[in-house]
Amino acid sequence: MTISTVNSAATTTTSSSTSSTQQASLGISSSDFLSLMVEQLMNQNPLDPTDTDSYLDKLVSYASYDTQVSISEDLQNVVDNITTTLAANGIGYVGMTVEAKGSTNTLEDGAASWNYTLNSNAESVKIKVLNESGVVVYSETGSTSAGAHSFTWDGVTSSGEQMADGGTYTIQIDATDSDGDDVDGFTTVIGVVTGVDYSGGEAVLNIGDAEVAIDNILSVHTS
Repeated sequence: MTISTVNSAATTTTSSSTSSTQQASLGISSSDFLSLMVEQLMNQNPLDPTDTDSYLDKLVSYASYDTQVSISEDLQNVVDNITTTLAANGIGYVGMTVEAKGSTNTLEDGAASWNYTLNSNAESVKIKVLNESGVVVYSETGSTSAGAHSFTWDGVTSSGEQMADGGTYTIQIDATDSDGDDVDGFTTVIGVVTGVDYSGGEAVLNIGDAEVAIDNILSVHTS
């Protein structure tokens, strides 16, 4: 199984039912209150009349509540629009650690991290790290069981040379079963989003010098 360089991200949107929840918890609207007030006044005890000042205070409170609900709905719409816009243009991902389908990552602070997933058990797994020229600079055997596995490279080549931070490297997984047939799977890259590139007409996230397409992001975490 050989994985080509594909990096990407997913977006999420947030919605709220604040006003409907508030309405449900209250149980009645200001219109309902007016009807109850008129009914109360019509059936009040003449010897013990209802305090109209108290009713007026409550009426003002209910009118204010309706206004607050309307404002709350408008504010929530603004928040939803901002959240959607930030996710769509990629700015909201800057500074966050993401995992995205792909195979190319940047060596930062002496480490580059990937995950690889096997769809079934393998007999043999070989992990290879390739430099920007496609030359294998490091290799080791990997876990053969079906499922997800993590791999972090410390930037030291098979010959013992420590590579400098900032370079981009691609992971390649060669997995075969007991019959020598390829085992299917995929790789993901993990890193902190450092910027957004719009030069290609679409927002592409940067993890160091590596690029991640927004549509391929699998998970997002605050750093």
